Amino acid sequence: MSAVLASPDLFNFLDSTHRDIHQQIRRLHALVDLIESSGLNAAARTEAGEVLAYFNGEARQHHLDEEKHIFPALLSSQNAELVQAAEHLTQDHGWLEENWLQIAPSLAAATNGNHWFDTLELRHALEVFEALYLDHILLEESIAYPEAKKRLEAYDAAGAGREMAKRRVLQSGAVRARA
Repeated sequence: MSAVLASPDLFNFLDSTHRDIHQQIRRLHALVDLIESSGLNAAARTEAGEVLAYFNGEARQHHLDEEKHIFPALLSSQNAELVQAAEHLTQDHGWLEENWLQIAPSLAAATNGNHWFDTLELRHALEVFEALYLDHILLEESIAYPEAKKRLEAYDAAGAGREMAKRRVLQSGAVRARA
């Protein structure tokens, strides 16, 4: 994300990230199937590394985007339902992170060709992760985003876009520096 995001583009970007998350979860299901049927071949190792990188990077950045630029508009409202929704979504981010921390070591191991993990446990953790993400995204798209969009009309959406883009550039630079 290198361009500054205007208000409609901001929400289009957030929505597109939700589509990407759905795709990455499908990839993760297919990966578990592949490991169970074929073991840790080169394709499985590559797939594991790519999914791991996505959820360690872009998915976490997406949560930060929401916590910095979307949820505050709901938390500052006088509407108790919106405040509760924003608090719930923020708590979901913590639960998603906790679930991810159960999944990530298995993917890191798979990326490195180590098969010390149990695919049945990985599959179960993935099912929990997916269910939480699906509920979370539904709440964001049905309540949080539409309400935030209304409240952010006077907000500096371009400034939010610049901050989001700058953070991703800094993160990608840090990742390249570690490689």
